[in-house]
Amino acid sequence: MAQRYSQTDAGRFEALLARGQSPWLDYINRTHTESGSLRKMVEQDGLQGMTSNPAIFEKTMGYGNAYDAQIRSIVSRKPVTPEELYEELAVTDIRAAADVLRPVYDGTNHFDGHVSIEVSPYIANDAEATIKDSRRLWRAVDLPNVMIKIPGNAPGAKAIEEATFEGINVNVTLLFEQAAYQAVLEAYIRGLERRVEAGLDVKDIASVSSFYISRVDVLADSLIDRKIAAGEGDVAALKALRGKVAVANAKLAYEHWEQVTNSARWQRLAEEGAQPQRLLWASTGSKDPTYRDVRYVEELVAPETVNTMPLETYDAFRDHGEVTREMARDYGASREILRQLHAFGIDLKTVTDQLLREGLDGFEAAFVRLHNTLERKIAESRA
Repeated sequence: MAQRYSQTDAGRFEALLARGQSPWLDYINRTHTESGSLRKMVEQDGLQGMTSNPAIFEKTMGYGNAYDAQIRSIVSRKPVTPEELYEELAVTDIRAAADVLRPVYDGTNHFDGHVSIEVSPYIANDAEATIKDSRRLWRAVDLPNVMIKIPGNAPGAKAIEEATFEGINVNVTLLFEQAAYQAVLEAYIRGLERRVEAGLDVKDIASVSSFYISRVDVLADSLIDRKIAAGEGDVAALKALRGKVAVANAKLAYEHWEQVTNSARWQRLAEEGAQPQRLLWASTGSKDPTYRDVRYVEELVAPETVNTMPLETYDAFRDHGEVTREMARDYGASREILRQLHAFGIDLKTVTDQLLREGLDGFEAAFVRLHNTLERKIAESRA
C-alpha cells in the first residue's frame, strides 16, 4: 500500500499516522458536529474516522434538548415508534459526521474516513435478522463512508460474510477472544472471495475488527486481585500480571492478522484491490487510575491498525501522548503472560465470554433506556 502520510513529528496524531495507525474517535454528538468541533479535529489533528454505539447515543439523545426540534418535526409529520425515531435521529447524526469525514475518505482512496452505526442489539443472536438490519441501515444512510457495526459472536460471523459479499462495509464489534476474531476475519475473506467468484468488484469495501482492550484488564485484574487477597499463589508473580493481559491478548490477534495478510490466499485478493480488514483497538480508555491514561494508545501503535479513542482519551493523548516506537512484536512473551494467567487458575476464555455477554447486555440496556426516554419525548411533543 502506498504511503499515505509523510509527517513524522508534526504532532502526536501525525506520529500515529506516520506509523500506519489511524486515530478514530469513539464518540458522536450532534452539537459536536454542528459547532465545527469535529471538523477542527479532522483538519487540525488528522482525525480519520468515528465509531458510535447504543450507549453513546443513549447519553447524547437521552439528555439535553439538542434533538428536540427534530423530534417535534418528525412527530408532527407521522406516527412514529421510539425505535423508528431513534433510527431517524441516529441516521441524521451519522450522515452529518460522514459528510465532515468525506474529504478523509476521498483523500485516502477510501481507506479511512468512515463513521459507524450499529445494528439493533435486540437481534445479536439472530444472523438473518442482523443481515436484514445491516441492509436496511446501509440503505438508510446511503453514503459510501459508513460502516455497519455487527457483533463478533457466532451469528454475527455469518452476517459479516453475507454483508461483505453484498458490498456493505462492516465494523465487527465486541471482540475479546482470539477464536472469535479469527472467525470474523475468515468471514470477511470468504465474503470477498465470493464477490471475486461472482465477478464483482472488491476495491472499495472496507472493514475493521473492533478488538476490545481495557475491559479485559479490568476483569482480569479483578480476578488477579482476588487471588492475591486469598493468598493463592505467588503474590509477586500475580502482581506482575496486572495490566498485562489485555495488551498481550491484542498482540496475539495482531500476530494472526499478520499471518493471514501475508498468506498467498490474501495476496490473491489484494491483487484484486481488496483492503485488509484492519484491527481496531476499542475500549482504549484506561479505567484504572493507577495506569497511565493513554497507555492503551501508546502501547498498541502498529501498522494498518485503528485506535478509536473515547473523547477523554483523545484529548489526553493530544495533550501528553507519546509515540516513540511501534508496538513490540513480542508474541512469545505475550503467550507466556497468558500461560501464567492460566497457571494461576484464571481462564481467559471465561473472562472473554463474560465480557461479550456483558457487552451485549450493556448495549441492549442502553437501548431500553434510550427508547424509554424517546417514548416520553414523543408523548411530550404530541401534548
